[in-house]
Amino acid sequence: MASENVVMLTDADFDEQVLRSDLPVLVDFHADWCAPCRVMTPVIEAVADDFAGKVKVCKLDTDAHREAPTKFGISGIPTMILFKGGEIAKRFVGVTSRKDLESALNAVG
Repeated sequence: MASENVVMLTDADFDEQVLRSDLPVLVDFHADWCAPCRVMTPVIEAVADDFAGKVKVCKLDTDAHREAPTKFGISGIPTMILFKGGEIAKRFVGVTSRKDLESALNAVG
Protein backbone atom coordinates (compact mmCIF):
# COMPACT_ATOMS: atom_id res chain seq x y z
CA MET A 1 0.00 0.00 0.00
CA ALA A 2 1.30 3.43 -0.97
CA SER A 3 2.30 5.87 1.73
CA GLU A 4 -0.08 8.76 2.28
CA ASN A 5 3.05 10.92 2.71
CA VAL A 6 4.09 10.54 -0.95
CA VAL A 7 2.72 13.21 -3.29
CA MET A 8 2.08 12.09 -6.88
CA LEU A 9 3.20 14.91 -9.19
CA THR A 10 2.26 16.00 -12.68
CA ASP A 11 3.98 18.46 -15.00
CA ALA A 12 1.12 20.87 -14.28
CA ASP A 13 1.72 21.03 -10.51
CA PHE A 14 5.50 20.45 -10.44
CA ASP A 15 6.51 24.11 -9.96
CA GLU A 16 3.94 24.70 -7.24
CA GLN A 17 4.60 21.47 -5.33
CA VAL A 18 8.40 21.40 -5.73
CA LEU A 19 10.01 24.67 -6.75
CA ARG A 20 7.81 26.89 -4.59
CA SER A 21 7.67 24.57 -1.57
CA ASP A 22 8.66 25.94 1.83
CA LEU A 23 9.99 22.48 2.72
CA PRO A 24 12.85 20.64 1.04
CA VAL A 25 11.43 18.27 -1.59
CA LEU A 26 12.69 14.86 -2.71
CA VAL A 27 11.36 13.94 -6.16
CA ASP A 28 11.55 10.35 -7.40
CA PHE A 29 11.48 10.37 -11.22
CA HIS A 30 10.29 6.86 -12.13
CA ALA A 31 8.22 4.70 -14.48
CA ASP A 32 5.97 1.74 -13.75
CA TRP A 33 7.88 -0.59 -16.11
CA CYS A 34 11.26 0.16 -14.48
CA ALA A 35 12.43 -2.68 -12.19
CA PRO A 36 15.01 -0.56 -10.29
CA CYS A 37 12.24 2.03 -9.75
CA ARG A 38 10.08 -0.66 -8.15
CA VAL A 39 13.01 -1.58 -5.90
CA MET A 40 13.12 2.06 -4.74
CA THR A 41 9.38 2.31 -3.99
CA PRO A 42 9.50 0.93 -0.41
CA VAL A 43 12.59 3.04 0.32
CA ILE A 44 10.90 6.22 -0.95
CA GLU A 45 7.75 5.43 1.06
CA ALA A 46 9.73 4.75 4.26
CA VAL A 47 11.68 7.99 3.88
CA ALA A 48 8.41 9.87 3.24
CA ASP A 49 6.96 8.49 6.46
CA ASP A 50 10.13 9.13 8.49
CA PHE A 51 10.50 12.73 7.30
CA ALA A 52 6.80 13.69 7.22
CA GLY A 53 6.42 17.36 8.08
CA LYS A 54 10.14 18.03 7.51
CA VAL A 55 10.61 17.05 3.85
CA LYS A 56 8.02 16.65 1.11
CA VAL A 57 8.50 13.41 -0.84
CA CYS A 58 7.06 13.17 -4.34
CA LYS A 59 6.99 10.80 -7.29
CA LEU A 60 6.71 11.77 -10.96
CA ASP A 61 5.97 9.20 -13.69
CA THR A 62 8.39 10.06 -16.51
CA ASP A 63 6.24 8.31 -19.13
CA ALA A 64 3.10 10.28 -18.34
CA HIS A 65 4.81 13.59 -17.58
CA ARG A 66 7.81 14.48 -19.74
CA GLU A 67 8.25 18.23 -19.25
CA ALA A 68 9.86 18.21 -15.79
CA PRO A 69 12.19 15.25 -16.54
CA THR A 70 13.40 17.04 -19.67
CA LYS A 71 13.87 20.32 -17.81
CA PHE A 72 16.05 18.63 -15.18
CA GLY A 73 18.03 16.45 -17.58
CA ILE A 74 16.70 13.08 -16.45
CA SER A 75 18.36 10.55 -18.74
CA GLY A 76 18.08 7.44 -16.57
CA ILE A 77 15.62 6.24 -13.98
CA PRO A 78 15.22 6.03 -11.15
CA THR A 79 16.62 9.48 -10.50
CA MET A 80 15.91 11.18 -7.20
CA ILE A 81 16.50 14.92 -6.93
CA LEU A 82 16.47 16.77 -3.63
CA PHE A 83 15.34 20.38 -4.00
CA LYS A 84 15.76 23.10 -1.40
CA GLY A 85 14.44 26.59 -2.03
CA GLY A 86 13.62 25.63 -5.62
CA GLU A 87 17.24 24.67 -6.35
CA ILE A 88 18.82 21.24 -6.77
CA ALA A 89 20.65 20.31 -3.57
CA LYS A 90 21.50 16.68 -4.43
CA ARG A 91 20.92 14.19 -7.25
CA PHE A 92 20.88 10.39 -7.01
CA VAL A 93 20.79 8.15 -10.08
CA GLY A 94 19.94 4.46 -9.85
CA VAL A 95 19.10 2.34 -6.85
CA THR A 96 20.10 4.32 -3.76
CA SER A 97 20.27 3.18 -0.16
CA ARG A 98 17.86 4.46 2.44
CA LYS A 99 20.88 5.53 4.49
CA ASP A 100 22.21 7.73 1.66
CA LEU A 101 18.81 9.35 1.11
CA GLU A 102 18.33 9.96 4.84
CA SER A 103 21.80 11.47 5.12
CA ALA A 104 21.02 13.95 2.33
CA LEU A 105 17.62 14.79 3.82
CA ASN A 106 19.12 15.37 7.26
CA ALA A 107 21.74 17.66 5.71
CA VAL A 108 19.11 19.97 4.14
CA GLY A 109 16.53 19.71 6.93
